[in-house]
Amino acid sequence: MADEGTNLKLQQALDALPVQERQAVNAIWSGFSSSSHPRRELILQGILTMCCFSQLSLLTEQLGQLIRIDPFNVLPREVSLRVLACLDATSLCRAAQVSKQWKSLADDDVLWRGICEQHIGQKCLKCGWGLPILERRRAVRMNSASPSSSPPSFPPHYTPDLFISEIPDVSPFTRPWKDVYSERLSVERNWRRGRCSVRTLRGHTDGIMCLQFDETLQHPSFPILITGSYDRTARVWNIETGLEVRCLRGHTRAVRALQFDEAKLITGSMDHTIRVWNWRSGECIRTLEGHTEGVVCLNFNSNVLASGSVDTTVKVWNFRTGEAFTLRGHRDWVNSVRLWESEEPADVDMACESGNEPRICQGTLLFSASDDGTIRLWDLTRRTCVRQFMGHVGQVQSLKLLEVDERCDEGVSRQERRIADNNMARVAQVGNPTNPFEVCTVITHHTDNESMEDIQSLDRVTREMLTGGTQKRAKRPVLISGSLDNTIKVWDIDTAKATQTLFGHIEGVWAVASDKLRLISGSHDRTIKVWNREEGRCTATLVGHRGAVTCLGLGEDKIISGGDDGDIRIWSFSGDNRL
Repeated sequence: MADEGTNLKLQQALDALPVQERQAVNAIWSGFSSSSHPRRELILQGILTMCCFSQLSLLTEQLGQLIRIDPFNVLPREVSLRVLACLDATSLCRAAQVSKQWKSLADDDVLWRGICEQHIGQKCLKCGWGLPILERRRAVRMNSASPSSSPPSFPPHYTPDLFISEIPDVSPFTRPWKDVYSERLSVERNWRRGRCSVRTLRGHTDGIMCLQFDETLQHPSFPILITGSYDRTARVWNIETGLEVRCLRGHTRAVRALQFDEAKLITGSMDHTIRVWNWRSGECIRTLEGHTEGVVCLNFNSNVLASGSVDTTVKVWNFRTGEAFTLRGHRDWVNSVRLWESEEPADVDMACESGNEPRICQGTLLFSASDDGTIRLWDLTRRTCVRQFMGHVGQVQSLKLLEVDERCDEGVSRQERRIADNNMARVAQVGNPTNPFEVCTVITHHTDNESMEDIQSLDRVTREMLTGGTQKRAKRPVLISGSLDNTIKVWDIDTAKATQTLFGHIEGVWAVASDKLRLISGSHDRTIKVWNREEGRCTATLVGHRGAVTCLGLGEDKIISGGDDGDIRIWSFSGDNRL
């Protein structure tokens, strides 16, 4: 049955004919219409034998339109969703433009939830792309009191009430999964294109040596950054406003290391001591003494605190028993320590001390990096070195321990490999143009903007949640180290061999940080580099510090860096950062 538009065109063409021809055509149509089904087939077969090539072409063109059927008008909604589940995000967006019915199906939450589960917080096994979780936005998203409301600003050294005030009781709202995906895709595109905005925090009077930030604390309600400096202080910052909240004084020499959680802040200093603070009130709770030289690094979990020192030793402080013991083996400064809860005890021949129950949980291991160029793996229950990582030819300054999906390294898409072959770079300036000290340069290492192929490679997967093909991702630990030999190494923990060496910095690497999506490094050459860890490729270089970049923090949509110039820089990749 022809539609209304086609019938109108036929009627207009018929009206344009002379009366006799019009009657002849009407007679043919009436005879065909009144015929039985077998007779109609006979008439059509006869007409086809009399048609020339051009008339057959016309029939082919017309039949292509007439026999076209919208499958979603015929199929049940459940079957339609299964069909659409085989599309990537770009194809789903195109399908939503066909009709209102198609849009209703293509925007279904089940489809977009599947896409989000495939990519958010991890790299897709098939296309090699991943999207940030944006944990703070997910956890703290609330109905705002008014459209113009903004985060409150607090002056420096604000009263402790700041941290214990109640958060208003407001209920979170639910967003469509398509919006969730779009928001995170925007952030990931900014990372890949090097689009960011830069803020500079100033307050320290000397070089910054350590920092940590947390955006998911329940109290206070804003994200917290804590930094330690050669000016002998640790400072607490509100990342949203950029204001200093509190200054912690007590150390008599440089603060070289820190770590904090909901309850406490622990700092290590060149004055040989470790201090435990209530960072909300600024009170020093306890001072730990034991090292004979300056404390350069520390790391703690719920059970133990490990610290490394200029005295070449690592001390392990047991929170449960109050005891401490010393690990000896390094021949120079211990620059970094990292605790690791292994699923299985380390494979060593030494037995546990007989007659004593282990004071530390079985399988608790510790990595330590030193100026002697080595990295050691210690079994804390046996208090012995079980493995040694050798390969750096300079002092090892930083360590990062990361758990990655077993197959992620194998899932790099061909499109990404094609881009990796290009060595051209795009340079742009960001920051405050009125202040030359706040102007930063972002160098993005690829040829052009993200093409449609790049977008499609992001989602070239089938929706495993709907098609039933779920795959369990095996986890494996990866150790990353940065050294003053200008390189970054990625280590296989089981074999103690370096699987990758990343080259790019022209001076020593002071700091490394990494998550499942990217790796970053800070160097004495005053730059920060963003790397694709699987490919060993530098994707962007951030230039702005006036001194060596000594410490880094990596978030889902930002990098926070500290340098010898005393500046803290926040490189934000969220929002519409158009360069």
